[in-house]
Amino acid sequence: MGFIKEFKDFAMKGNLVDIGVAFVMGAAFAKVVTSFTEGIVSPLISLMGGADLSKKMYVIKDAVKDATGKVITEAVAIKWGDFLTAIINFIIVAFVMFLVIKAINKIKEKREVAAAAAISSTDMLLMEIRDSLKK
Repeated sequence: MGFIKEFKDFAMKGNLVDIGVAFVMGAAFAKVVTSFTEGIVSPLISLMGGADLSKKMYVIKDAVKDATGKVITEAVAIKWGDFLTAIINFIIVAFVMFLVIKAINKIKEKREVAAAAAISSTDMLLMEIRDSLKK
């Protein structure tokens, strides 16, 4: 029974649960960003270049078809549009994560300043005495 209890304690720790929630939210956010890129950004970019951005590719070798039109071998192509779309998705996610972490750090900094201000003058005096005795 010790193994199961140990696993339960591990799984129910706050950090692990937080990571699980963050993972699920991250996956949902990635879908939102992908939808935003494919539904809004790509069409706006494609106004300049024609077709859908994710469909852009450089064909190295055309597909081979028989007399009936059935494809025998697929075309070989570099799908640079898909790659560019993925890069746009990454940049959007990275920027939003940067903003979230920046906001969290600002909140932590305010809490630390408030906690430092909450130290009484007596405690400050005692800490100064302690520090001078260490020297």
